[in-house]
Amino acid sequence: MAFSINQKHRRGKRALSAEINVTPLVDVMLVLLVIFMVTSPMLVAGVQVDLPKTKASALAGQDEPISISIDKYGNVYIQETKVKISELSPKLLAVAKENKNVRIFVRGDKSIDYGKVMEVFANIKDAGFKNIALVSENINS
Repeated sequence: MAFSINQKHRRGKRALSAEINVTPLVDVMLVLLVIFMVTSPMLVAGVQVDLPKTKASALAGQDEPISISIDKYGNVYIQETKVKISELSPKLLAVAKENKNVRIFVRGDKSIDYGKVMEVFANIKDAGFKNIALVSENINS
């Protein structure tokens, strides 16, 4: 609620105003909006992977999936941590806390050899995990 005091002083000064200046508030909000717009894409996934495009729809689920990424150089990552393929199964079991029903998303760069993706997929399956999905980009988006 804004109001102003309309009393004139003897020297002819302007009346004292108690109104809220909205301009600084809008400036701060726009700066915050820009900061969030710039940083939010960086929070999606840690490893940059160029995903293949498909027409498949997204999978629905309640729990947070574990992301396995394979970059264009063939490096394998659990979330953002680089691992060797020989260490993939034990580290994955440790991250999943021995819960073999956790969802696992395998994100492979489209330029890598398909055999590398299948090797990672087989390692995950050999560790006893059953909810494994390959991630791709939707053509419609």
